[in-house]
Amino acid sequence: MMNENGKRFSGVKALVFDLDGTLIDSKLDLVLSVNATLVYLGRQALEHEQIAGYVGGGVPLLLKRALGEDVSEDEIEKGIVHFLDYYRAHMLDHTIPYPGVRECLDALQGHALAVLTNKPVKFSQAIIDGLNMKRYFRFVYGGNSFEKKKPDPVGLQTLLRDFEVGPREMMMVGDSEVDIQTARNAGTLACGVTYGLGRMQPQLPPDLLLDTLADLPKHLSK
Repeated sequence: MMNENGKRFSGVKALVFDLDGTLIDSKLDLVLSVNATLVYLGRQALEHEQIAGYVGGGVPLLLKRALGEDVSEDEIEKGIVHFLDYYRAHMLDHTIPYPGVRECLDALQGHALAVLTNKPVKFSQAIIDGLNMKRYFRFVYGGNSFEKKKPDPVGLQTLLRDFEVGPREMMMVGDSEVDIQTARNAGTLACGVTYGLGRMQPQLPPDLLLDTLADLPKHLSK
Protein backbone atom coordinates (compact mmCIF):
# COMPACT_ATOMS: atom_id res chain seq x y z
CA MET A 1 0.00 0.00 0.00
CA MET A 2 1.27 3.47 -0.81
CA ASN A 3 2.70 5.49 2.03
CA GLU A 4 0.03 7.91 3.28
CA ASN A 5 2.17 9.81 5.78
CA GLY A 6 2.60 12.98 3.75
CA LYS A 7 -1.02 13.49 2.69
CA ARG A 8 -2.67 16.59 4.13
CA PHE A 9 -6.33 17.59 3.93
CA SER A 10 -6.30 20.81 5.94
CA GLY A 11 -9.36 22.17 4.09
CA VAL A 12 -11.65 19.51 5.58
CA LYS A 13 -14.20 21.02 7.98
CA ALA A 14 -16.69 18.15 8.31
CA LEU A 15 -16.18 14.41 8.73
CA VAL A 16 -18.82 11.75 8.24
CA PHE A 17 -18.15 8.30 9.71
CA ASP A 18 -19.58 4.93 8.82
CA LEU A 19 -20.52 2.99 11.98
CA ASP A 20 -20.08 -0.81 11.80
CA GLY A 21 -16.52 -1.74 10.90
CA THR A 22 -15.30 1.86 11.13
CA LEU A 23 -16.16 3.31 14.56
CA ILE A 24 -17.41 0.16 16.28
CA ASP A 25 -16.44 -3.50 16.27
CA SER A 26 -19.96 -4.93 16.18
CA LYS A 27 -19.05 -8.09 14.29
CA LEU A 28 -19.84 -10.67 16.98
CA ASP A 29 -23.22 -9.19 17.94
CA LEU A 30 -24.26 -8.96 14.27
CA VAL A 31 -23.08 -12.49 13.47
CA LEU A 32 -24.80 -14.02 16.51
CA SER A 33 -28.03 -12.16 15.66
CA VAL A 34 -27.96 -13.44 12.06
CA ASN A 35 -27.33 -17.01 13.18
CA ALA A 36 -30.13 -16.78 15.78
CA THR A 37 -32.41 -15.69 12.93
CA LEU A 38 -31.27 -18.50 10.62
CA VAL A 39 -31.95 -21.08 13.35
CA TYR A 40 -35.36 -19.49 14.03
CA LEU A 41 -36.17 -19.92 10.32
CA GLY A 42 -35.07 -23.56 10.39
CA ARG A 43 -31.79 -22.94 8.55
CA GLN A 44 -28.23 -23.95 9.36
CA ALA A 45 -26.05 -21.43 11.19
CA LEU A 46 -23.20 -20.04 9.07
CA GLU A 47 -19.50 -19.44 9.76
CA HIS A 48 -18.85 -16.09 11.45
CA GLU A 49 -16.49 -14.87 8.73
CA GLN A 50 -19.01 -15.65 6.01
CA ILE A 51 -21.71 -13.57 7.71
CA ALA A 52 -19.27 -10.73 8.44
CA GLY A 53 -18.65 -10.49 4.70
CA TYR A 54 -22.37 -9.80 4.14
CA VAL A 55 -22.54 -6.73 6.41
CA GLY A 56 -22.76 -3.16 5.06
CA GLY A 57 -25.84 -2.91 2.86
CA GLY A 58 -28.50 -2.77 5.58
CA VAL A 59 -30.55 -5.47 7.32
CA PRO A 60 -32.71 -6.71 4.39
CA LEU A 61 -29.65 -7.24 2.19
CA LEU A 62 -27.71 -8.85 5.06
CA LEU A 63 -30.46 -11.43 5.59
CA LYS A 64 -31.01 -11.96 1.86
CA ARG A 65 -27.31 -12.82 1.50
CA ALA A 66 -27.34 -15.08 4.57
CA LEU A 67 -30.52 -16.91 3.51
CA GLY A 68 -29.39 -17.46 -0.09
CA GLU A 69 -30.80 -16.91 -3.56
CA ASP A 70 -33.87 -19.15 -3.18
CA VAL A 71 -35.33 -17.25 -0.22
CA SER A 72 -38.89 -15.89 -0.47
CA GLU A 73 -39.85 -12.30 0.33
CA ASP A 74 -42.12 -13.66 3.06
CA GLU A 75 -39.21 -15.46 4.73
CA ILE A 76 -37.03 -12.34 4.52
CA GLU A 77 -39.79 -10.26 6.15
CA LYS A 78 -40.15 -12.83 8.93
CA GLY A 79 -36.38 -12.90 9.33
CA ILE A 80 -36.12 -9.11 9.55
CA VAL A 81 -38.64 -8.95 12.40
CA HIS A 82 -36.83 -11.67 14.35
CA PHE A 83 -33.37 -10.23 13.64
CA LEU A 84 -34.34 -6.74 14.80
CA ASP A 85 -35.94 -8.06 18.00
CA TYR A 86 -32.92 -10.22 18.79
CA TYR A 87 -30.36 -7.59 17.86
CA ARG A 88 -32.16 -4.88 19.87
CA ALA A 89 -31.68 -7.03 22.98
CA HIS A 90 -28.06 -8.00 22.25
CA MET A 91 -26.48 -5.17 20.24
CA LEU A 92 -24.23 -4.03 23.10
CA ASP A 93 -23.25 -7.49 24.42
CA HIS A 94 -19.83 -7.48 22.74
CA THR A 95 -19.74 -4.25 20.69
CA ILE A 96 -16.96 -1.76 21.48
CA PRO A 97 -15.24 1.12 19.68
CA TYR A 98 -12.16 0.11 17.71
CA PRO A 99 -8.75 1.05 19.15
CA GLY A 100 -7.90 4.67 18.37
CA VAL A 101 -11.52 5.77 17.79
CA ARG A 102 -12.07 7.76 21.01
CA GLU A 103 -8.60 9.28 20.66
CA CYS A 104 -9.47 10.35 17.10
CA LEU A 105 -12.86 11.82 18.03
CA ASP A 106 -11.38 13.71 20.99
CA ALA A 107 -8.78 15.26 18.68
CA LEU A 108 -11.39 16.23 16.06
CA GLN A 109 -13.75 18.20 18.29
CA GLY A 110 -12.96 21.38 16.36
CA HIS A 111 -14.51 19.74 13.28
CA ALA A 112 -18.16 19.08 12.47
CA LEU A 113 -18.78 15.33 12.91
CA ALA A 114 -21.63 13.04 11.85
CA VAL A 115 -22.43 9.35 11.40
CA LEU A 116 -23.93 7.98 8.18
CA THR A 117 -24.67 4.25 8.30
CA ASN A 118 -26.95 1.77 6.55
CA LYS A 119 -27.94 0.39 9.98
CA PRO A 120 -31.42 1.46 11.16
CA VAL A 121 -31.13 4.90 12.76
CA LYS A 122 -32.68 4.04 16.16
CA PHE A 123 -30.23 1.16 16.64
CA SER A 124 -27.33 3.37 15.57
CA GLN A 125 -28.30 6.10 18.03
CA ALA A 126 -28.79 3.56 20.84
CA ILE A 127 -25.33 2.05 20.27
CA ILE A 128 -23.61 5.44 20.06
CA ASP A 129 -25.43 6.47 23.23
CA GLY A 130 -24.65 3.18 24.99
CA LEU A 131 -20.95 3.54 24.20
CA ASN A 132 -20.96 7.13 25.50
CA MET A 133 -20.08 8.62 22.09
CA LYS A 134 -23.17 10.75 21.50
CA ARG A 135 -21.45 14.02 22.42
CA TYR A 136 -19.10 13.80 19.43
CA PHE A 137 -21.74 13.84 16.68
CA ARG A 138 -24.08 16.61 15.60
CA PHE A 139 -26.03 14.25 13.36
CA VAL A 140 -26.59 10.49 13.18
CA TYR A 141 -28.31 9.25 10.03
CA GLY A 142 -29.20 5.60 9.39
CA GLY A 143 -30.32 3.37 6.57
CA ASN A 144 -33.96 4.38 7.06
CA SER A 145 -33.29 8.14 7.45
CA PHE A 146 -33.63 8.66 3.67
CA GLU A 147 -35.38 7.01 0.75
CA LYS A 148 -32.13 5.41 -0.38
CA LYS A 149 -29.14 3.91 1.45
CA LYS A 150 -25.42 4.32 0.75
CA PRO A 151 -23.88 4.31 -1.85
CA ASP A 152 -26.67 6.68 -2.91
CA PRO A 153 -25.34 10.20 -2.17
CA VAL A 154 -28.54 11.54 -0.55
CA GLY A 155 -27.15 11.16 3.02
CA LEU A 156 -23.92 13.03 2.26
CA GLN A 157 -25.78 15.64 0.23
CA THR A 158 -28.04 16.25 3.25
CA LEU A 159 -25.01 16.58 5.53
CA LEU A 160 -23.35 19.05 3.13
CA ARG A 161 -26.42 21.25 3.63
CA ASP A 162 -26.59 20.54 7.39
CA PHE A 163 -22.99 21.61 7.87
CA GLU A 164 -23.04 24.31 5.17
CA VAL A 165 -19.77 23.11 3.60
CA GLY A 166 -18.63 22.35 0.07
CA PRO A 167 -17.96 18.78 -1.16
CA ARG A 168 -14.17 19.15 -0.91
CA GLU A 169 -14.55 20.37 2.69
CA MET A 170 -16.15 17.06 3.70
CA MET A 171 -14.58 13.63 4.11
CA MET A 172 -16.43 10.31 4.31
CA VAL A 173 -14.63 7.75 6.49
CA GLY A 174 -15.44 4.06 6.10
CA ASP A 175 -14.25 0.47 5.88
CA SER A 176 -15.82 -0.64 2.59
CA GLU A 177 -16.17 0.18 -1.08
CA VAL A 178 -19.78 1.25 -0.29
CA ASP A 179 -18.42 4.20 1.71
CA ILE A 180 -15.86 5.16 -0.94
CA GLN A 181 -18.51 4.95 -3.67
CA THR A 182 -20.84 7.10 -1.57
CA ALA A 183 -18.14 9.77 -1.31
CA ARG A 184 -17.44 9.61 -5.04
CA ASN A 185 -21.18 9.88 -5.82
CA ALA A 186 -21.44 13.00 -3.63
CA GLY A 187 -18.13 14.53 -4.79
CA THR A 188 -16.60 14.52 -1.29
CA LEU A 189 -13.20 13.25 -0.14
CA ALA A 190 -12.92 9.65 1.04
CA CYS A 191 -10.85 8.01 3.78
CA GLY A 192 -10.69 4.22 4.02
CA VAL A 193 -9.62 2.05 6.95
CA THR A 194 -7.83 -1.27 6.54
CA TYR A 195 -9.48 -2.99 9.54
CA GLY A 196 -13.22 -3.55 9.92
CA LEU A 197 -15.88 -5.63 8.20
CA GLY A 198 -15.65 -4.39 4.62
CA ARG A 199 -12.83 -4.24 2.17
CA MET A 200 -11.37 -1.66 -0.17
CA GLN A 201 -11.42 -2.31 -3.92
CA PRO A 202 -8.25 -1.51 -5.90
CA GLN A 203 -10.36 0.03 -8.68
CA LEU A 204 -11.96 2.43 -6.18
CA PRO A 205 -9.10 3.77 -4.03
CA PRO A 206 -9.81 6.29 -1.24
CA ASP A 207 -7.95 9.61 -1.02
CA LEU A 208 -6.42 8.40 2.26
CA LEU A 209 -6.05 4.89 3.68
CA LEU A 210 -5.35 4.34 7.40
CA ASP A 211 -4.63 1.34 9.63
CA THR A 212 -6.05 3.19 12.66
CA LEU A 213 -8.32 6.22 13.09
CA ALA A 214 -5.85 7.53 15.67
CA ASP A 215 -3.78 8.68 12.66
CA LEU A 216 -6.59 10.68 11.03
CA PRO A 217 -6.25 14.01 12.92
CA LYS A 218 -2.66 14.57 11.83
CA HIS A 219 -3.72 14.37 8.16
CA LEU A 220 -6.26 17.14 8.76
CA SER A 221 -3.92 19.55 10.50
CA LYS A 222 -2.59 22.66 8.78
